[in-house]
Amino acid sequence: MVTSRVVILGAGFGGLELSTRLSDGLGDRVQITLIDQADGFIFGFSKLDVLFGQRTLQQVKTPYEGAARAGVEFRQERVVAIDPVGRRVTTDAGSYDADVLVVALGADLDPAATPGFVESGHEFYSPTGAERTGEVLRSFDAGVAVIAVLGPFFKCPPAPYETAFMLHDHLVGRGVRDACEIWVVTQLPMPIPISQPVSAEIISAMDERSINYRPKTAVTSVDPGARVLHLDDGTTLPFDLILGVPVHRAPEVVVESGLTEDGWIPVDPATFATRFPGVYAVGDVTSAPVPRAGIIAEGEAATLAEVLIAQFTGGPPPPPYAGAAICYIEMGQREVARVDVDFMAAGGPTARFQPPSLAGAEEKAQFASSRRARWFGVHGTTP
Repeated sequence: MVTSRVVILGAGFGGLELSTRLSDGLGDRVQITLIDQADGFIFGFSKLDVLFGQRTLQQVKTPYEGAARAGVEFRQERVVAIDPVGRRVTTDAGSYDADVLVVALGADLDPAATPGFVESGHEFYSPTGAERTGEVLRSFDAGVAVIAVLGPFFKCPPAPYETAFMLHDHLVGRGVRDACEIWVVTQLPMPIPISQPVSAEIISAMDERSINYRPKTAVTSVDPGARVLHLDDGTTLPFDLILGVPVHRAPEVVVESGLTEDGWIPVDPATFATRFPGVYAVGDVTSAPVPRAGIIAEGEAATLAEVLIAQFTGGPPPPPYAGAAICYIEMGQREVARVDVDFMAAGGPTARFQPPSLAGAEEKAQFASSRRARWFGVHGTTP
């Protein structure tokens, strides 16, 4: 039997789900190489636990060494070049030739894209950024805190609002909430753009907590000296603390490869094939018509796994990606809401809101533990 070589770049939700499903479905028909520059996996939502001091980075990290399974080899290496024509990948430790190449490298953060932000703001959207910003939060006891979304799209649309709710609780717990203002500034027209009713639930929760909200507003620059945000309507917003969601970009190595158009990798949304034969892409690095989120990348990877399994086994083509997903939203007081979304529904995208509860928090914990068990063989409820 000829073993096909599958090389997967990126070990986030997409890369882990794809490698697991291909290993389970194809066994020794494929040899999978999974490459990521990090030494462990961290759920995106865990950064908020780190930000507010509920867990440390080490506590929320699952080492990638546990991802090794039948037919899967993990390599901790940095990708430095991608040749999509030859399906050849070069890393800082060697090179790999693939029969099937999958790019799942996610989106990079570009804090410098907003003038003045690096000098005066705090990026909390990466694990290390959340850790650094958490130290700042512990000494913030008065003034204006602005949660600023600095780009037109970003990973996990509810995250800025989750941050606002958790910041409110953090300040209440320290007895300084009355001395602080909280603002959320975003270019999006509403928290969940596909659903006015779900957005209304989030806006109502902000109103109840006296959290100020500026939708449809872009931050054009930050003035470190005057301590103000310059907004696209010509006004300014003073700040004492900025928690920024930086502009997102495709990784430079992906852009340099020629895979992108208008900054991201275009794919067939049914199969996630790129315009290069044998090259696919899933997750935040693509321009697929869905939000950038881990659960979305997981669903895309599940569909791509079925596509590849059908190709390798000669089976019929699977149904296209369905676009349905579950989104958990931290709403404060350790309660979690759930939103069931369907981005590919026949009549247009839909969303259904389940109110926050402690049961929702337990369900979210079980969601995390089930992924850790499937991807790493680690059992337990700590995300």
